[in-house]
Amino acid sequence: MARYVTLIRFTDQGARAIRKSAARALAFKKAAEKAGLTVETQLWTAGACDGVLILSGEERKILRCLTQLATLGNVRTETMQAFDAAELKAIVG
Repeated sequence: MARYVTLIRFTDQGARAIRKSAARALAFKKAAEKAGLTVETQLWTAGACDGVLILSGEERKILRCLTQLATLGNVRTETMQAFDAAELKAIVG
């Protein structure tokens, strides 16, 4: 099972509608779960990024879900695959 960490930044459109951000996040979580993914974490942040999202599941489904999120125009994302200690150990030997 793949795990991805996504950094989120509001677009101008998303910033103007920030009051709806929690509702949009809930809708995203429901859509992701319906697609068979697990939303491990959804956090809003202060600083260079506006939020962090951690998803786990099948890689293609994760990337499809994040693509659909981007098409709504409220956020821009930067996504990285993430590994826990056991996964890293298996990768590097």
